[in-house]
Amino acid sequence: MAIRRVMPGPCVLCGHRRGVQRDGAWHCAVCDWRVGDVPDPELPRPRIEVVYYLRYADRIKIGTSRDPGSRLRAILHEELLAFEPGGREVEQARHRQFADLREGGEWFTATDELVAHARALAAGIDPWHAYARWVGDALRARG
Repeated sequence: MAIRRVMPGPCVLCGHRRGVQRDGAWHCAVCDWRVGDVPDPELPRPRIEVVYYLRYADRIKIGTSRDPGSRLRAILHEELLAFEPGGREVEQARHRQFADLREGGEWFTATDELVAHARALAAGIDPWHAYARWVGDALRARG
């Protein structure tokens, strides 16, 4: 198992400084981007659709976005509980799954069941770290 340490500089992809040395190279511990590799600046960054779970008081908003940073800055919330990969189809499935908890629009009562669902999605990983990994995976898949 690789030991996580501070890298020589921040990751060019996600900005984090924790890394692992593997196969003679540094890799970001958050997004797994290889230090020294540079994303092609002429290609747009991949847009990963996510379903987000935001808590405000005793309610949870289940929504979707292709730009979660901008979207979450626009919504009053106390806590980002989780991101789930997927777009409208996944969001609508979650709305149906928790329909009995709907308070209006995309807001649902924050029951133990719904909170546990969101926490299980996060699996103890910061949602932004999961998102960074998905972006890194998409960039690596481009080749």
